[in-house]
Amino acid sequence: MNDSMNNDTLVIGLPSKGRLEANSLTYFARAGLGVVKQDGRGYNGRLQGVNNVEVVFLSADEIAQRLGNGGLHMGVTGEDLIYERIEKPELSVEPMARLGFGHATVAVAVPKSWIDVRLMVDLDEVAWGFRTRYGRQMRIATKYTRLTRNFLSRHGVTNYRIVESAGATEGAPGIGSAEFIVDITSTGATLAANNLKLLEDGVILKSEAVLMACLVASWSTPTLTAAAEVLAMIMARKRAASMVEVRFVHKGVDVGFLSSLTERFGVMTSFPREGTAQDVVIVYCPREQLHPLVAWLQKDGSQTVTASFPDYIFTADNEGYDRLLARLNG
Repeated sequence: MNDSMNNDTLVIGLPSKGRLEANSLTYFARAGLGVVKQDGRGYNGRLQGVNNVEVVFLSADEIAQRLGNGGLHMGVTGEDLIYERIEKPELSVEPMARLGFGHATVAVAVPKSWIDVRLMVDLDEVAWGFRTRYGRQMRIATKYTRLTRNFLSRHGVTNYRIVESAGATEGAPGIGSAEFIVDITSTGATLAANNLKLLEDGVILKSEAVLMACLVASWSTPTLTAAAEVLAMIMARKRAASMVEVRFVHKGVDVGFLSSLTERFGVMTSFPREGTAQDVVIVYCPREQLHPLVAWLQKDGSQTVTASFPDYIFTADNEGYDRLLARLNG
């Protein structure tokens, strides 16, 4: 626990600028957790509908650092920053939800002119040859020093030195300040424009925005209560985003029939309504299983099947909160 957070207010960090901020606000709003900024500069806010929560707007980098040292209870940032800024993230943080935006790949890129370098083993050979020929180590430009060292170590690459990049990393080989790079890419267009290519096995991390909980923050009963409310809304929205509500009329519905639907199509089931000659059934079906389910139901005697998209699906379990409690108590 971190004594710097000794109050009973749940503190959530959200990105303070750019697409990460906009997407984070949209995500929370769609989960029924609209963010209201409280001051003129917009550095603090609150969540609509949930008491005892403070929202602070910070850079994505600072959110990752504060999650690592207990300065936030929860926060939205990129996975790349979590693994770069926190020495042992498996001990400090627990992912609550991947948010579906902010996708980027952290990877090793080399000049296109290195025709024979396709794999990390080729890079290792080039590094040895470079040192033999020039009497110095190859330079690698990156903002991801921890991720880079760990990845190169796993692949046995040792003849290099890191040049920390403060600007446009992909331009470093072109201006002669480094031989190759580790950087993030979304489409590869920027790398191609700088005459760089990704190594086939050079992907270090596929990253996206995540809602992380901090395991070393000061948690109290009020902060846990607020976290349970927030996570219940987020999990209900996330669950609904992957499901379709399917209604149909079917004869002879019983527990065995519903179990067969779960086994065949992965549906979440409910018992049919009582007091009807035929049983009206409501199930929640994974979206990719909708057409197979409908075809099977109609073949089995259901003449009319309707489908709609729910906004939220709440269940008795709050898996995000349960996972957080398990980690805190572990």
